[in-house]
Amino acid sequence: MSGVPTLAGVDGCRAGWLVVLVHPLARDAQEHQVRLCASFDEVLCLEPAPAVIAVDIPIGLLTEAQPGGRDCDRLARRMLGRRASSVFTPPIRQLLDATHYEYVRPYGVSVQAFHILPKIREVDRLMTPALQQRVYEAHPELAFRSLAGHPLASRKKTMAGREARLCLLEHIPDPLFHSIRPAFEHILQGYKRTQVAPDDILDAYVLVWTALRIWRARASRVPPVPPCDAKGLRMQFRA
Repeated sequence: MSGVPTLAGVDGCRAGWLVVLVHPLARDAQEHQVRLCASFDEVLCLEPAPAVIAVDIPIGLLTEAQPGGRDCDRLARRMLGRRASSVFTPPIRQLLDATHYEYVRPYGVSVQAFHILPKIREVDRLMTPALQQRVYEAHPELAFRSLAGHPLASRKKTMAGREARLCLLEHIPDPLFHSIRPAFEHILQGYKRTQVAPDDILDAYVLVWTALRIWRARASRVPPVPPCDAKGLRMQFRA
């Protein structure tokens, strides 16, 4: 598919970063490529370089703590209703080197956010405003909300939640998502649970949908006009 850009949906997992790479002209999901990258630098160095990378990680951080975090975090929680807890408050940049939860807890950082602090730090040290022309912060639950038209009832780690999300992906009217169920099962069988969890795969796939929407200039922006952080990075979700 010479001349056709590659798009990527990227989700952090226990073994690093799960990347689903697609060509917009692919005939079905079984033509997608899957990579497990040990570092985000590896993601950025993939060849051919993806024209759009939608990744579930905070990009752009505050320098002073605010209740509820960044504007985009607060807006996303209002949009997600029952799934609001899936949007955690990122640490302020000065906390990125913290190694003990007791140090960051007074700043409103959840245990979940603390556990992925190394990944947030890794991305923050690589990101530049220029790189944001192809690397976008996204949120799987916002993407699934856009697909369903409402926040999902079940948590993604439950069997009901997994099935609901898989069904939404199956019904996307685009050849890219045809045969998504066998593609999902193939990836699931290819990795140990200590490397990649089922919800990591679903999240990466729905972020492919977000990347496709970004590429087609159809993705929503939360907020529509984002503030920038001290490094000049936009603090905004795309969905």
